[in-house]
Amino acid sequence: AKIIDSYASTGFQASNLAKAINIVNRMIEENAFIYFGYTSNLVSSGLRDIFRYLAENKKVNVIVTTAGGIEEDIIKCLGDFILGNFRANGVRLREKGINRIGNIFVPNSRYVKFEKFVIPLLEEIYDEQKKTGKVITPRELIWKLGERINNPKSIYYWCWKNKIEVYCPAITDGSFGDMIYFFKSKHPDFKIDVAEDIWKINNTTIGKRKTGVIVLGGGVIKHHIMNANMFRNGCDFAVYVNTAQEYDGSDTGALPEEAVSWGKIESNAERVKVYGDATIIFPLIVAESFAR
Repeated sequence: AKIIDSYASTGFQASNLAKAINIVNRMIEENAFIYFGYTSNLVSSGLRDIFRYLAENKKVNVIVTTAGGIEEDIIKCLGDFILGNFRANGVRLREKGINRIGNIFVPNSRYVKFEKFVIPLLEEIYDEQKKTGKVITPRELIWKLGERINNPKSIYYWCWKNKIEVYCPAITDGSFGDMIYFFKSKHPDFKIDVAEDIWKINNTTIGKRKTGVIVLGGGVIKHHIMNANMFRNGCDFAVYVNTAQEYDGSDTGALPEEAVSWGKIESNAERVKVYGDATIIFPLIVAESFAR
């Protein structure tokens, strides 16, 4: 704890990390409604256990992630991922039926198990759609996955159990998108309602006394959270953690100041971007905030 305290006066990203910890603690003290976003590669990593801890203990109010951030949590309940090497030969891995996510290996057999788990659930959802005419949303589908996996190691088991809403604007990406593709090829009238979810997440921001955002990584998850907060004229607290630069105009690389210009962050909000690997930084943030 004393080392982390010293970061405040160290400079560079150490001081930004200290500021991020302070802002997260302010979110907690102010009882802010917390939006938590992360990219799929972080669920591939061991950060999944920390995300599960946050869901299990009701530390955040809304989660936003990608399809990979959903499926890989479920797949890990069906079989372990394996620590490998960043420099492993891609051709040899392909010959052995092993996929690589950075220095993490995922055998094809894991995805076979995932397909066997998902398709029967989609069949049930489709039968219900035909009976009632109701089209399921990604949010509802994620809760059903969490309920069906029935495993306390799963992030989404706890989200279902604690009724923490999870939004996935890119639900058709990744292996889960493949499953939807296969299923819709067989059942052309199968649908998933994304319009309901965008209406729902935008409405979650309206009328909240204080909102805070914690975003690990970027892309669609970052924008989805920030854009929703635009409907209340900006969040009150914002912490970004990623490695992207702003020089190419990407939303991922954009500094908090850019979000202020859009009304996604309040002009007087407490805000910081920490440049760095979330697998190193986020455990320190949680240890000095939520875990206390």
